[in-house]
Amino acid sequence: MADSKLQATFSFQAEVKQLLHLMVHSLYSNKEIFLRELISNASDANDKLRFEALAAPELLEDEPDLGITVRLDPDNRVLCVSDSGIGMTRDEIVEQLGTIARSGTAEFIGQLSGEAKRDTQFIGQFGVGFYSAFIVAEEVQVSSRRAGTPPGEAVKWTSTGEGEYTVETIEKPERGTTVKLTLKAEESEFLEKTIVTALIRKYSDHIAFPVRLVVGADGTDEEEVVNRAKALWTRPRSEIDAEEYVEFYKHIAHDFTDPLIWSHNRVEGKREYTSLLYVPATAPFDLWNRESPRGVKLYVQRVFISDEATQFLPLYLRFVRGIVDSSDLSLNISRQLLQQDSNVTAIKSALTKRLLDLLVRLAKDDADKYRTFWSAFGSVLKEGIVEDPGNREKIARLLRFNSTHSDGLEPDRSLDDYLDDLIAEQNTVYYLTAESPTAARNSPHLEGLREKGVEVLLLSERIDAWVMQHLTTYREKSFRDVSRGDLDLNNGDEDKVVQPKPTKDQQHLLKRVKRVLRDQIDEVRISERLRESAACLVLREQELGFQMRELLKAAGQEAPDNAPSLEINLQHPLIQRLDQERDDQKFESLSLVILEQATLVEGQPLDDPAGFVQRMNELLLQGSDPSDS
Repeated sequence: MADSKLQATFSFQAEVKQLLHLMVHSLYSNKEIFLRELISNASDANDKLRFEALAAPELLEDEPDLGITVRLDPDNRVLCVSDSGIGMTRDEIVEQLGTIARSGTAEFIGQLSGEAKRDTQFIGQFGVGFYSAFIVAEEVQVSSRRAGTPPGEAVKWTSTGEGEYTVETIEKPERGTTVKLTLKAEESEFLEKTIVTALIRKYSDHIAFPVRLVVGADGTDEEEVVNRAKALWTRPRSEIDAEEYVEFYKHIAHDFTDPLIWSHNRVEGKREYTSLLYVPATAPFDLWNRESPRGVKLYVQRVFISDEATQFLPLYLRFVRGIVDSSDLSLNISRQLLQQDSNVTAIKSALTKRLLDLLVRLAKDDADKYRTFWSAFGSVLKEGIVEDPGNREKIARLLRFNSTHSDGLEPDRSLDDYLDDLIAEQNTVYYLTAESPTAARNSPHLEGLREKGVEVLLLSERIDAWVMQHLTTYREKSFRDVSRGDLDLNNGDEDKVVQPKPTKDQQHLLKRVKRVLRDQIDEVRISERLRESAACLVLREQELGFQMRELLKAAGQEAPDNAPSLEINLQHPLIQRLDQERDDQKFESLSLVILEQATLVEGQPLDDPAGFVQRMNELLLQGSDPSDS
């Protein structure tokens, strides 16, 4: 190793090694995307310098014009992408190019399979487009000088992508970054002027800085500005075709897949701003991390302000990508003050409404695309039921459910579908939360409702219990958890036959079971819900549910103990056997087994699994006739 200040050799982070290996050996189906990624990174660097120069104009030095240059040197198999942007220090270049400085790296790598098309999508989601250079290059050099630092403190990063990289201090008169690719012999097509010109126009025509192309190592050829260098969102919608919108999305989102849908809108009047918002087709790997980088790009009068302007969309729409360009926001206000600005609040409200309306139209016009959206982002959209009461009705319209009237595994029933198919005189939306789709569909709580043809919505995501605490009505219909309280299967019709009061013998059975289980349950009662099962656990109306208790525990909060009621089905052979049992010890054992079975059906752990197994074994060995004992 050389002098650490001048030159040093490092090993890549282990995850980067795996990523580079997959890129070099697997991702061959769309090699040309490396150029888009490098130009996009150069554009971001220019944007960041332009923003910092608002407060420190001296950073522009004697080069106020920002641009990007692509240089081709066919004789030496070299392609360079240079910017005049913010640049990087030695520490920044090691951090940004030698490691993947994001949470969830292991999970990301675990999803890479080596299948080209699929893995290309993951690269976009993870934001590591720089490494795509190694798909076409046998060596990559990055030379960079941060704006405001002396020329002698520039840094050069070099790697062949084989596991190590070197960093050395160099002299670089101009600020910014140059990425130099020594291309593999078989990738010579990317040194042809016509091909590179077509790629720049295809992928980077919308970039707001001039992208110049020059051929030759000595730079004697005349530079040619290849792109239009006009921000796409500033152009009239009538002049922009779908392909341009898609390529702009891939530029700002660093995503390799097409977006599902987008909305381009200009508002004039009291507040003037332009928005271009996209709904992706695939979820990023860190979607559930509410602290992960997110937000739209913010411009003020076309001056870049922030990559992650979180103030303009609610957290439950954190998957949305796009830009907001305002004419009304002060350039020198801090991020904290920006959050309190009345213009920001108004823009956020308008953008939220626009996006929800966009999703409503998508659900109405293209069911297949909406199913794709719901599969990727439905769980996050549900957060809006809790966090955005003002839009709760509209968000509820977008929800999709499994139900007892649907056959597939994917949620496809909307609340409007449910209400349109209500049976006569039904005035309640019934639902059930469970640990899994299978557990929900097979729950004993559904038996009486299924017999009467009443549809029940089936919810099995951990977030559902929290959401349903806040979704209490829709289109003037109330919601009812079928696992709670007394279940009126007559829909409130007092003229219909109701469950008769227990006889004395039945009351005696209930009291015997309650004595045995008194420390574990609140009460024992005859069930109106059950038809095929022996027993089930029922919570009180306002009692904390099993799933909600797990949510609190996962968040490190204490959850009060539940004391559910035990409902029993008097027609079930196991309950009839219990009623006939006169041996107190066997009665106790069988009562415990019935309670433990009901607990397992709810997806809850047993306090004494070994005791349960022992009691079950004894029961199996005894046979079914109590007279045998």
